[in-house]
Amino acid sequence: MFDELHVFDDLEGRDAADNMAIDEALLESGIGPSLRFYRWKRPALSFGYFGRYADAAEEGLHREIVRRWTGGGIVPHGDDLTYSVVIPAGDSQFAKSSPEIYATVHSAISRALNENGVIASLAESAAPRTSEACFANAVRADVISADRKIAGAAHRRAQHGLLHQGSIQLSTLTAKFRSDLAQLLSKCILPGNFSPELLRRAHDIAGSKYGRQDWLTRR
Repeated sequence: MFDELHVFDDLEGRDAADNMAIDEALLESGIGPSLRFYRWKRPALSFGYFGRYADAAEEGLHREIVRRWTGGGIVPHGDDLTYSVVIPAGDSQFAKSSPEIYATVHSAISRALNENGVIASLAESAAPRTSEACFANAVRADVISADRKIAGAAHRRAQHGLLHQGSIQLSTLTAKFRSDLAQLLSKCILPGNFSPELLRRAHDIAGSKYGRQDWLTRR
């Protein structure tokens, strides 16, 4: 998919607002295509930009709640592996359609899961929508295992590029899975390290957006 890929194993666990802010700071940075794996400091729940806070609050009792900049439904975090893919506007992949990018990333996830002993495939069509919970509703090219959706995502384009945010609802995925997925997306892997400037920018974004009550409850 990419000529080269910056890969960030950011697995220590961060606050919900910080996780969203780092993804946005990576999008702004223009360092090149990137893949970030991350965890959460405490049980959390994220919901899409166009979602209703009341729906998320009903599902998110005893969880840290954050509104994403990307779309999509309600996603629980804590036992999952969360990841993001950033495609800068100048990269050739940015010109591809959103469904094509979605399917390409999820095809790589499905292949990596199968290589690591999890039988998985892509959904061929959308299931009837039953709730605002992301994993209750499979759409075309979501990852399915044992007749349930285990990986979903949402992305959004902006001036800087495309941000794709996804969750794989398995707690047993190893470093080998992460490495396999990265290598399916690019044959040239560049270990990523956050610069002090990027972390400062993420801190500012968290404070001005994701950590604010007016962002959380805007709908």
